[in-house]
Amino acid sequence: MHRILFVCRGNICRSAMAEFVMKNLVREAGVEKDFLIESAATSTEEIGNDMYPPAKAKLRQEEIPFTRRSARQIRAADYERYDLLIGMDRENIFYMNRCWSNDPAGKIHKLLEYTGSTREVSDPWYSGDFDTAYNDIMQGCRALLAFLLKDSL
Repeated sequence: MHRILFVCRGNICRSAMAEFVMKNLVREAGVEKDFLIESAATSTEEIGNDMYPPAKAKLRQEEIPFTRRSARQIRAADYERYDLLIGMDRENIFYMNRCWSNDPAGKIHKLLEYTGSTREVSDPWYSGDFDTAYNDIMQGCRALLAFLLKDSL
């Protein structure tokens, strides 16, 4: 079982989109029973809020199924619950390391690291550019899934 937690600042745009993109990719690959995929925030700003409407619109446009959800903040217990803790940018990684005592088990990674890039997932909250954010997320999730499936063969 692969247990993945996607993390961004508010858990209403990037990490929520990554959660549903990855769920769709594993469903399409026929391996959804082998995955637990969720998302969370580093901040408390959006706790309880559903995904941001433009993020939902982008997922609809790309025919990625999603459900209503409530943003939540990362918790200390998440470190044991998940195998991979995937942040979208340097700021996320900073706060994740702070929460989880500098990642003693090496579980914290940036999403685009799986593509061989040091880039960060574009933040549509500030740019309004959900196309670029989606493309970054899709590229990262595809690479992450390929990495995980390669390891399980």
